[in-house]
Amino acid sequence: MKGLGEYLEEGPQTTHSPDVGTTVRNRGVLKKLLVIPVILASAFLLHHSVDTSTFRPFRHVGDDDLCVQASPLFPDLHDNLWTELQRDLEAKEFKEKVVEWLSGAIQVPTEMFDDMGPVDQDPRWKNRKLFHEYLVQAFPLIHSNQHITLQKVNTYGLLYTWEGSEAALKPIVMAAHQDVVPVNSETIDEWTYPPYSGHFDGERIWGRGANDDKSGLIGIFTAVETLLSRSFVPARTIIFPFGFDEEGGGFQGAKELGKVLVDIYGEDSFAFVIDEGGGFAEQFGRQFATPGIAEKGSLTVQLNIATPGGHSSVPPDHTSIGILSRLLVEFENNPFDVALSRSSPLYAQLQCFAQHASTLSPALKNTIKRSISSDKALEELEKEVFKTRLWKAMSGTTQAIDVIHGGVKSNALPEQASSSDVETHDTRILTPLAESFNLTFSAFGKLVSEGGPSSGKLDLESLSTRQPLEPAPVTPLDSTAFQLLSGTIRSTFATHRGLFHGDSEDDEEKSVVVAPGMPTGNTDTRFYWKLSRNIFRYKHHHSESSAHTVNEFIEVDSYLEMIRFYLTLILNTDEARDI
Repeated sequence: MKGLGEYLEEGPQTTHSPDVGTTVRNRGVLKKLLVIPVILASAFLLHHSVDTSTFRPFRHVGDDDLCVQASPLFPDLHDNLWTELQRDLEAKEFKEKVVEWLSGAIQVPTEMFDDMGPVDQDPRWKNRKLFHEYLVQAFPLIHSNQHITLQKVNTYGLLYTWEGSEAALKPIVMAAHQDVVPVNSETIDEWTYPPYSGHFDGERIWGRGANDDKSGLIGIFTAVETLLSRSFVPARTIIFPFGFDEEGGGFQGAKELGKVLVDIYGEDSFAFVIDEGGGFAEQFGRQFATPGIAEKGSLTVQLNIATPGGHSSVPPDHTSIGILSRLLVEFENNPFDVALSRSSPLYAQLQCFAQHASTLSPALKNTIKRSISSDKALEELEKEVFKTRLWKAMSGTTQAIDVIHGGVKSNALPEQASSSDVETHDTRILTPLAESFNLTFSAFGKLVSEGGPSSGKLDLESLSTRQPLEPAPVTPLDSTAFQLLSGTIRSTFATHRGLFHGDSEDDEEKSVVVAPGMPTGNTDTRFYWKLSRNIFRYKHHHSESSAHTVNEFIEVDSYLEMIRFYLTLILNTDEARDI
């Protein structure tokens, strides 16, 4: 039986530089300090970021209340339009156009590299302009509609505004990003089709960005273009911010877009924000959709060791490499304490498994249910959950080390430590060893201990290019926005599979269950926190995806379902008056 952790998205991959041993062999160099940089990425959690008075995932009354599901939500006022759109989605011509739009977008490489400079200096940004030109050519209705305006932010950030007819309604944000991760030139021969061909084989669209995230951006635009072709005019304003460097952290794209949106609309001015993120997958015999309601924080620090050089034939008792190795072992021998909390998204997800999963063992179901009121049962559940590495990673602070120049984004649940707590932890771990090696030790700009005049230095500091990221605010599950999203997910899933044409138990057992989730990585929403209390990381796709890999693809049937979701979400939101 698969555990929950097997269904989680893989975290960021570490890129390793050449072996440290080849870097530090400096034979014959006297009185020269040898500096060995080490990147240590520690995830951190904010102890009081979860307000348990409002973060009550579900009412704990009986077994049937562990994970109450919203009813599938279908448009009412727009019922006739929605019905027409369902026919569009089934048409051969529509499928061909959908494939053409996404394939064309894939054919414009918009790779994001870690070392890219400012947009006005680095020529590698210019392919974004080509992508903009493609959008104008592919979606003429969007770019000619009198109710839609485009503002470019920091040259390549796209901010589309679809003005609604009722100004009193809070607008919504539907986000995506233009950029893709690079294709390793050494893997070109491993691709079934060229990575920027956008090849369609009759079932799948292949290429870099097919999954992450041009399918999201083009899927949103496909929904909008289709609605415009039906003369739809929204009552509620919709904002489409499309960043251009999400794969590099979003510092030049989404960060600037977020500032502009706050300047124009003010804080907490949007009904909700939705961006890429979780999807749905079969878990324990049932389909579960897991929209992300939180994101982990991260802190990346750099450890520098400087000791006098010399000839290796007359070595000191402890070389820089030896000291460094001892320091790294100390970190790994002193991980953060991890605990399963009743107020965490993972715990709420476990409750959904207990109520709705068909193949979850009765014993584990019973433990989950008993843990609601029994601390002993909670401890039993924690032991079971932490047998899976990724489950454990979702429940506490993690840390990872890359000995050379790589940076690992390690993340954790927002309720255990702040960035300053992690700095204190790292400092405490290294202080005794620095003293034992007689090193002058400075941590985060402060002198911790002073060593001998010729023993060397140890510096621990935040990596200047990666500022501490505090955990994201947790989206409340009792909000009408979450209920609207959940109902839309359920109606989309059911409609695409022909369910709910009757009230049969068989249809209900085949339906999707919506449970709170938390992506393992950060999205562009890290710069949109001020816009709304309701932030969702969800793209209606099958979670077992091919993002960031060789042979990235998306199945056209899955892509059509994603477009169906965007269409239904826009119409459902347009009718809502209580969000």
